[in-house]
Amino acid sequence: MASSVTIAPATPPLSRRSELKALMVLALPIIGGQLAQTGMSFVDTLMAGAVSPQDLAAVAVGSSVWVPMFLFIIGTLLATTANVSHLFGAERHDDIAPMVRQALWLSVLIGALAMLLLLNASPLLGYFMEGDTDLQYQTQVYLNGVAVGVPAIAMYQVLRYLCEGMGHTRPAMLIAIIGLICNAPLNYLFIYGGFGIPAMGGAGCGWATGIVMWIMLLTMLGYISRSPRYGYFKLLNHFEWPRMRTIADLMKLGVPIGLAIFMESSMFATIALLLTPLGATVVSGHQITLNFTSMSFMFPLSIAMAITIRVGQALGAGQPEVARFRAFTGLILTLSCALISCLLMRYCGEQIASLYSNDGGVIRVATELMLLAALFQFSDATQVSVAGALRGYKDTRMPMLLTCVAYWCIGLPLGWQLALGDLLPHAPMGAPGFWWALIAGLTVAALLLLLRLQKVSHAAIQRSLS
Repeated sequence: MASSVTIAPATPPLSRRSELKALMVLALPIIGGQLAQTGMSFVDTLMAGAVSPQDLAAVAVGSSVWVPMFLFIIGTLLATTANVSHLFGAERHDDIAPMVRQALWLSVLIGALAMLLLLNASPLLGYFMEGDTDLQYQTQVYLNGVAVGVPAIAMYQVLRYLCEGMGHTRPAMLIAIIGLICNAPLNYLFIYGGFGIPAMGGAGCGWATGIVMWIMLLTMLGYISRSPRYGYFKLLNHFEWPRMRTIADLMKLGVPIGLAIFMESSMFATIALLLTPLGATVVSGHQITLNFTSMSFMFPLSIAMAITIRVGQALGAGQPEVARFRAFTGLILTLSCALISCLLMRYCGEQIASLYSNDGGVIRVATELMLLAALFQFSDATQVSVAGALRGYKDTRMPMLLTCVAYWCIGLPLGWQLALGDLLPHAPMGAPGFWWALIAGLTVAALLLLLRLQKVSHAAIQRSLS
């Protein structure tokens, strides 16, 4: 039943300029929030690197374990954004709160499972670290701290996606900034000790991260409960038991998103783990490049989230032509961002690397990898923005399969042979070999997803005409 709320998202004219403006209004706060969250990883890397390369390596390997898991969680819960944007576009406001409550149950479930996996990561670490017990211990301490906060950040993501699905992107940005402000002093406390807390070195960054996750959840809960904008929904005033059918529908839409994001991120993570036998210097150089490219990736990723909202609201309002227009306009915007990041990595790679470490070997490795990272900015921006548009269409299963082929059937096997293997007629390239393979994998993913968007958007228009 439709609610008494009569304000619906306005439909803009089919003008590139108007659509780019509307996308930026949504995307800029998302960019701010994403940069703030990624900035926490940046601060962790800087502060751990200031202790020693060993401490930086512990954070690098620990991040390679928990970040793909976290991205799977937020990808799965992105079904909330797709559903809210469709319901809001269709003015079915009464259906939003019940769906979000079930998404919260889903977040509790997958958050608890992720926590258990992180607390018991030692067998995985031992397999890849080949007897480096000190690094293994430091990494597990780091992961223990992160594990404490994972259920909180999973619930936070659902509330964030509620806001964003309705076109309200500023709250998440402000809360992420609060988290970033809290992160540095908490890092210092756990790295160097104080107030009864023992000095943990770089591994202490994980405990600071876990606490920040709870701070963000509690802040978002306070905002949702007090904001008049969400008072109509009475989201936190009504308890609902889990409804397995609704949760299953959320998983049907969200799990392919989570797996697609996980497959890309876990490819990067697997590379970091495979590089560990080459030493802390190589791992640290790889981590610096990966950290900076992850920060630059926040721009196209944030625009992709805005594209999901814009496309979903247009489809909810029964306007598939507008949805297609918004999808391809968003692609133009993400490619513009890719050009900027490409030029920055190409011409300022050494200066960027020197911000993270004063170790000459680490800087040399990172600078070389930055040149390669610059090359895949366009492919990466294309695939993420097109995937965002497909989420707006609630098309998630086929994109997951396409990215699986691109990353795990092409990218990683090719990287193994270029970097470490002996089947091809050349000496192993080390870390650069993996990054050349990343360029190949991301390019294939971009092309396959573009073809999928063309097909899905055309089919939606044809259905509306029939």
